[in-house]
Amino acid sequence: MNLKKYSASFVVVLSLTAAGTTAHGYNQPSVNLGFTSFLDGGPPAGPGFYFTQYFQYWNADTFTDSNGSELPGGRELDAVISLTQFIYQSDQAILAGGKWGLDVIVPMVHLDLDAGPASDNSGVGDLLVGPFLQWDPIMGDNGPIFMHRVELQMIFPTGDYDNDSAVNPSSNHFSFNPYWAGTLFLSPKWTASCRLHYLWNDENTDGPRGDDVQAGQTVHGNFAMAYMLIPDRLRVGVNGYFLYQLEEDEKNDVSQSDSEEQVLAVGPGLVYSFSKDNHIFFNLYFEMEAENRPEGTRGNVRWVHHF
Repeated sequence: MNLKKYSASFVVVLSLTAAGTTAHGYNQPSVNLGFTSFLDGGPPAGPGFYFTQYFQYWNADTFTDSNGSELPGGRELDAVISLTQFIYQSDQAILAGGKWGLDVIVPMVHLDLDAGPASDNSGVGDLLVGPFLQWDPIMGDNGPIFMHRVELQMIFPTGDYDNDSAVNPSSNHFSFNPYWAGTLFLSPKWTASCRLHYLWNDENTDGPRGDDVQAGQTVHGNFAMAYMLIPDRLRVGVNGYFLYQLEEDEKNDVSQSDSEEQVLAVGPGLVYSFSKDNHIFFNLYFEMEAENRPEGTRGNVRWVHHF
């Protein structure tokens, strides 16, 4: 299946730059691929302060070209990603019933690339800041029916970067990455959630070999469906994500043909609620249909605490 042909069917969200590759592409910044999943349309316990800790391990043992074929060279990437997130959700509506809030995420990244001369890099990733509007759930006779949120997420190039390194915790450029997230309660036990991002990237003026590089505009998103196996405790289901680049990258203001990136991933997951204030998520993703980027497997653990 070609994701470029069928991408519209998935539109019903951490990539990593491998700057040292000789292929086109591989320039998209780190974004939310699979970090969020079930019940993404709203906070689990209403207004207040939230602390969230994420851990993700990504093993990519295939690096692909623009046709999805494996590049020669036997590259393999291991990434360990920690995200520390602080959220404040107010109880004050300011626009069409939406209540304002603020989202701040601090990443820490360890990267290990095995390709010719091995490359190892660790450090602080780029700071994410997003003001948002959260709407209260629409209620029905049997509980909530729908809840959603809009966030104007921004990624600031505050992390560690070295243009001589093949992999970097930072993208070394600003990105605007707004999203809409919603959860639909299909029944008291079944839920469907999705998060849709638009990604615009500024220029990296200190790219590999000193080139000015600008990654093309992109859409990406997460999707999940869950069944409540134990009332108010355990939901199990299927989760996934996609990334689809809309336009070519530019290098020194020249478009790079066949540089668009794409990937699709699907796998199992669950969320366990210890109480209304403490929740833990487990997600596993198997990537496929990758072009111009690494392809592999991701495992994700996420703990959410409401004060």
